[in-house]
Amino acid sequence: MANKPTPSPKPKDGDQCEVIGGTHKGKSGTVRDINTSKTGHVTITVVQKSGVRFKTLAKNVVVK
Repeated sequence: MANKPTPSPKPKDGDQCEVIGGTHKGKSGTVRDINTSKTGHVTITVVQKSGVRFKTLAKNVVVK
């Protein structure tokens, strides 16, 4: 069984992170704008070095 990175319990604004699941898997950047939706899912905006932003679920990222 391969060692799979486990999601960080709570990424904080400014943390460096890498996406380990979902549409943006393999991308990395800085955590910005943390929100909790009505359904209770935590979403974050990740800003890459190039300035490109994308939103993903917090459960899909691991803090470096």
